[in-house]
Amino acid sequence: MKIYKYPNETEVRELIARPTKDAADLTETVSAVLQRVKSDGDSAVMEYEQKFDHVTLSGLQVQPHEFQAAEALVSAELRTALEQAHENIRKFHEAQRYGGVEVETAPGVRCWQKSKAIERVGLYVPGGTAPLFSTVLMLATPARIAGCSEVVLCTPPQRDGSVHPAILVAARIAGVSKVYKAGGVQAIGAMAYGTQTVPKVHKIFGPGNQYVQCAKQLVALTDVAIDMPAGPSEVAVVADASANPAFVAADLLSQAEHGVDSQVLLVTTSEVMMEKVQEEVGLQLSQLPRNEIAAAALEHSRIALVATTAEAMALCNRYAPEHLILETEDAEALAEQVVNAGSVFIGHLTPESAGDYASGTNHTLPTNGWATAYSGVNLDAFCRKITFQHITPEGIRNIGTTVERMAEAELLEAHRKAMTLRIQSL
Repeated sequence: MKIYKYPNETEVRELIARPTKDAADLTETVSAVLQRVKSDGDSAVMEYEQKFDHVTLSGLQVQPHEFQAAEALVSAELRTALEQAHENIRKFHEAQRYGGVEVETAPGVRCWQKSKAIERVGLYVPGGTAPLFSTVLMLATPARIAGCSEVVLCTPPQRDGSVHPAILVAARIAGVSKVYKAGGVQAIGAMAYGTQTVPKVHKIFGPGNQYVQCAKQLVALTDVAIDMPAGPSEVAVVADASANPAFVAADLLSQAEHGVDSQVLLVTTSEVMMEKVQEEVGLQLSQLPRNEIAAAALEHSRIALVATTAEAMALCNRYAPEHLILETEDAEALAEQVVNAGSVFIGHLTPESAGDYASGTNHTLPTNGWATAYSGVNLDAFCRKITFQHITPEGIRNIGTTVERMAEAELLEAHRKAMTLRIQSL
């Protein structure tokens, strides 16, 4: 990890930069795959599964007997954990239901909103280097609460052509039955355009690597809505002298092990803490099964030593991390200073992994600085707000002249006439 001691403005800009591929090269590669999927459907998806995931498929949809087989392969202990996580996620997202308010903006003019579920949604669940069955719960649970009538799930198959059993069990727990064996860019294309097997959806949800993120942004230009730019995982940890260096190191590594293009950032006010965390990172890294992946991520990760926690928060707000962990004596107070972050974890006993699995908040969050403009996935992400209005004769008398004058000033005569005729009818 590169160290910045009391960084100046130039160094701050450098340390908040993400490790991204050349945009032009990335777009060209992704566009080619998307066009093949758009034109050739299932055959293109299966061809790319052979090329990228090294698996030969005879079909894309998971069959009922595969769900049944998965049940027998998942331990009772893991199933219990999945059910508890699902219940906590359900509770948190149920509480986000929109009630709706009717407002009389002027006498005789009533306006209100209704929340309507998106009818057909596509969920992308990564499974390349790790089967993220937790993402099934994070996406499918609010989709079902919202009332989406069709939920389509795509995930990369394993080398033997099966889907990881925990992903299928999680899908059943969350109420999803349409699961397809497709990963990466080809999965995004299949859901965006539709194939002979995979239905076209109205909105795509889910995290992924830079290729998946690029694919989502490209299909969003003309074909389908997306939740947000959610690419390689990242975390920023703010730690002072009161932090436990072992906790901090574990939190940094928990994101570094996601993928080689992940990034972690430690911002600390204590040089002693900085040194202890580096020692702990080295110790814990050697014990990780995915140590090579984590080590590669650490090569483009950073440590910043700053003078005060106020400076630390200013730096983190500029970084706008996907995850922000506050391991300081005054963590509750610092949390009030958060402006840009996907999800915040407060205090020494609140690891990011709790939010990844079972606290109840959603782990599908904006990355690469997009937390400055996007929220993480929530119940509203699966809904649209439709506005309604109803005007009585009294309402026409109250706002009719205003509408006429504004339409006339904008030189939109048909707009004016639509109101004038109604005024005259009274």
